[in-house]
Amino acid sequence: MKAERLPLPTNYAVAYAAKACDVDVVAAYPITPQSDIVERIAQFIADGEFNAEYIPVESEHSALSACIGASATGARAFTASCSQGLALMHECLFIASACRLPIVMCVANRTLSAPINIHGDYQDSMSSRDCGWVQIFVSSAQEAYDAVIQGYKLAELDGILVPAMVCFDGYVLSHTYEPVFVYGDDDVKAFVPKRVKRIANPDEPTTLGVLCLPNYEYEFKYQLVDALNRVPNTLRKVDKEFGEYFGRSYGLYETYRMDDAEYVIATMGAIASTSRILVDELRQEGLKVGLFRPRLFRPCPADEWRKMLSKSELVLVVDRAICFGSTVGPLLSEILGVFMNEEERPVFSNFIAGIGGRDVTISDLRSMFRGAMESFRKKRVVKGCEYYGVRW
Repeated sequence: MKAERLPLPTNYAVAYAAKACDVDVVAAYPITPQSDIVERIAQFIADGEFNAEYIPVESEHSALSACIGASATGARAFTASCSQGLALMHECLFIASACRLPIVMCVANRTLSAPINIHGDYQDSMSSRDCGWVQIFVSSAQEAYDAVIQGYKLAELDGILVPAMVCFDGYVLSHTYEPVFVYGDDDVKAFVPKRVKRIANPDEPTTLGVLCLPNYEYEFKYQLVDALNRVPNTLRKVDKEFGEYFGRSYGLYETYRMDDAEYVIATMGAIASTSRILVDELRQEGLKVGLFRPRLFRPCPADEWRKMLSKSELVLVVDRAICFGSTVGPLLSEILGVFMNEEERPVFSNFIAGIGGRDVTISDLRSMFRGAMESFRKKRVVKGCEYYGVRW
């Protein structure tokens, strides 16, 4: 497959992917650090390189509402947002998933106000994790580009028909330039032909999102549960087909030096890239350490996670979001659910870090790992999450 290698930030990479996927409707409202995505798409359209309807709306709520309407008519729809914008979409996130509309949205993760902060953590996506969307967290511009293409392939399949988010760290990934293999639009369209079903058709009138009483609401919701349960196996097949077509594949998660790992660092996105360096350093010191990076976060591929982590003695989970009022972060909360019925499981340690865009360095990760190991060796028990580096 022929490709052009371009220096692109992740925001531009996903704009190229949306163009290559031949999206019909783009509706968006600018918000930092997402704005570059839709600005680049608008430029593509203005230059005649991208034949799509661009709708500049008055809010993020309207952006997703427009995508819902477009998708219901059979159009392939795309949007992007983050932070307060994603929070403003919250009502519509549930509507898009319940109506089984295969919209793809990119989220350049940014912390939520207050105070106002334009830098990255996962509070926005984590606050939306129960809305019925597929959530894929990536760790490079190339993976983000590929994930948008895979997202449409997955979301539009019969038996799935759910919307998908591609999530990446604001600024750390959204504005950082990396070499990205960009493929010809015709090649991408051949891999992901449009399969959007037309629900709203004036020739065959259909009611969408109707009033539902208690005697049927539960069954409607369970249809979405059932569809999401099919996502992990289906995404695995989509990823394999993508690998055969483009020469790259990712699976549902990334592992690094996990074959004999006794101690594991589990984290997502850009922090995982930094963690690889620490894993190599700790290996040189004689410690059997590995990295586990969930890529598909929702729906949680529980069997896969359990299989990968069950042989470890200690799992250090680094979360880049806070579950306010909970004793652990969102990633560890999900992992603990995976081991809910297991009598034997690893000891878990949980650190909250990188909030509001604060850097998470190799030195920081080493300090977290050292603290977890000291507690583990003394007691073989690690208590609830620690807020690493907070000045209090």
